[in-house]
Amino acid sequence: MKKLLVAFAAVAAFSAHAETLTVAASPVPHAEILEFVKPALAKEGVDLQVKVFTDYVQPNVQVAEKRLDANFFQHQPYLDEFNKAKGIHLVSVGAVHLEPLGAYSSKYKKLDELPSGANVVIPNDATNGGRALLLLAKNGLITLKDPTNILSTIKDITANPKDLKFRELEAATLPRVLTQVDLALINTNYALEAKLDPSKDALVIEGSDSPYVNILVTREDNKDSDAVKKLVAALHTPEVKQFIEEKYKGAIKPAF
Repeated sequence: MKKLLVAFAAVAAFSAHAETLTVAASPVPHAEILEFVKPALAKEGVDLQVKVFTDYVQPNVQVAEKRLDANFFQHQPYLDEFNKAKGIHLVSVGAVHLEPLGAYSSKYKKLDELPSGANVVIPNDATNGGRALLLLAKNGLITLKDPTNILSTIKDITANPKDLKFRELEAATLPRVLTQVDLALINTNYALEAKLDPSKDALVIEGSDSPYVNILVTREDNKDSDAVKKLVAALHTPEVKQFIEEKYKGAIKPAF
């Protein structure tokens, strides 16, 4: 009984002194990575609470409105465009990993098998949509006005030899329509959630030189808080690097 009381006292003491840090995250791999570092943060006096989101809008909105402390789901180009569009100023506090975007098909094994007039779906947000078009241009399916412009749109296509028919859909929905189209450009987090293996199932995929590294994001007034600094440090350990490499088997690459 005495040992039990001591244990309860220890838990109570931790609860009284722990600082709660609430972070929004996409289910895979972001929330999984955060859950992995949760025990280490607890030892540092931080009670990490992970809130799972499946969209790319609310995590930023709720951090900006101070309903959440930070988020972990996006890359810098997306954050820059979101800040500009919404008139807010969220900031990156650390790069964690790269999720290469890939082109997937349930009907064809190679890009050159795509027929004339093939239906292609890409993400409807500016940065991931542009990212998808850059990948297709790099692999010779289309030509863009500026092949370096990460915000390229369908209107910037200057040559489309196969007369591909493009549609823009919310990124999270793309795996669900894969069997209904000829080609879908899917973010790796959503591909993994749909049980796709990017290293095997993607017809083409971004290389390690991709600038779309996933980052931990918070508000300007929160970037130097002890809890955020401890989370950044926890995410940059050799243990996290090993976790990413072993769990995702190359589909996701550490960026630190």
